[in-house]
Amino acid sequence: MTTVVPSPRQLAWQQTQYYGFIHFGINTMTDREWGFGNEPTTLFDPQKLDADKWVQQMKAGQMQGVILTCKHHDGFCLWPSTTTDYSVKTAPWKAGEGDVVKEVSQACQKYGLKFGIYLSPWDRHAQSYGSGQVYNDFYLAQLTELLTNYGEIFSVWLDGANGEGPNGKKQQYDWERINQVVRQLQPNAVISVCGPDVRWCGNEAGHTRTQEWSVVPVELQDLEKIAERSQQIDDGIFSRKITSGDEDLGSQKALEHYHGELVWYPAEVNTSIRPGWFYHESENDQVRSAEELYQIYVRSVGGNATFLLNIPPKPDGEFHEKDLDVLQELGAKIAQVKDQTMMKGGHLSYSSASTPVTLSDLLREDGKVWQSQPDDVKPMIQVEWAKEQVIQRVILQEDIRQSQRIEAFTLYYYDEQQWKPWGTGASVGYQRIIERPPVKTTGIRIVFNDYREYPTLNYLTIN
Repeated sequence: MTTVVPSPRQLAWQQTQYYGFIHFGINTMTDREWGFGNEPTTLFDPQKLDADKWVQQMKAGQMQGVILTCKHHDGFCLWPSTTTDYSVKTAPWKAGEGDVVKEVSQACQKYGLKFGIYLSPWDRHAQSYGSGQVYNDFYLAQLTELLTNYGEIFSVWLDGANGEGPNGKKQQYDWERINQVVRQLQPNAVISVCGPDVRWCGNEAGHTRTQEWSVVPVELQDLEKIAERSQQIDDGIFSRKITSGDEDLGSQKALEHYHGELVWYPAEVNTSIRPGWFYHESENDQVRSAEELYQIYVRSVGGNATFLLNIPPKPDGEFHEKDLDVLQELGAKIAQVKDQTMMKGGHLSYSSASTPVTLSDLLREDGKVWQSQPDDVKPMIQVEWAKEQVIQRVILQEDIRQSQRIEAFTLYYYDEQQWKPWGTGASVGYQRIIERPPVKTTGIRIVFNDYREYPTLNYLTIN
């Protein structure tokens, strides 16, 4: 169990925490979610598209990366691909000389955000779709262009949707070749959803599990590749449907009778700021509130997953002001989570430690790691202050380089010369955010009740 750990690429992806999806393309111009692949390229002419502004606005909202829908199911390419004329090179935008992928990737490099690509395997325009190897060669040629011409890629997002092509046939995707090409051309990129690195949480509604485990049965790596399980139609319901499957995938109880291989396969939570993934004017009054999205952030980023939030530009290429208002308000809430001001005046103590650590070690992810002695039967760590503080939040991170261990813990606060229960938590993994009704206290204690081997922490913040 403790030998199952993340790869360097998985660790770097997990540390990205919160990043944005941009669904944009020919569907934006036709007011559809799924295009048919026969929409004329003359419709694509976003006169106000400014990739620098997109990335600056997303960064201001605390996002750490951007994933662009380079090609959706309709087959329209946001870069001038050599594989097809169904792309920006035959559109009026910038007289056919434009390249959305290039502009976004360069903006990400300029402003310090990571850049990722979404390339739908399903293509409703390509006549070769459903032909087997011919289409797989076509798809891999497109993937190769994206992985070689646009700098460092942190995530390759592979949608599992598998419907019919223009010839009425379905395609058997060559996942093995796809994985090999990504590994060869972008070895630091995670392959998400239908790949071996990042697991889809199971829904598009923002639903999260109470306990999210990164160490899970190897069979989970193949579930999203099964065509029968993929999204088949654009019914407007799937994006709000909760189909998480088993709520417990990796606890000791869940794995009690499992004797197969275990792998590190962490979860990503993806949802949209609107009901749809592409922009629709009719949804301008249905933008989710910052508070709703913040709760998804706490449950995902604060529940051993990452959060991928979609912000769809309008046909003119700009984000809608309502989306931007929510994004800014959400960013302000997230900034509060990261506030360490209170911690710098605290005093750290613990029941035991394999190697002594200081509070400053635990205020940064690259510091020394706290781990209890192996014979410590009741591991505990606490922070105390000389003056009373108002506390509402505790953030813990395990040292997942040593796997995921913690299964249960209890929080206490110091009041009237005694430690009083303040809340409980289950698994931690990369990160657990616990929010409780505020209390006035001079100390917070965390007692680890259930774990696999000794618990470890490489980050701790209380605010």
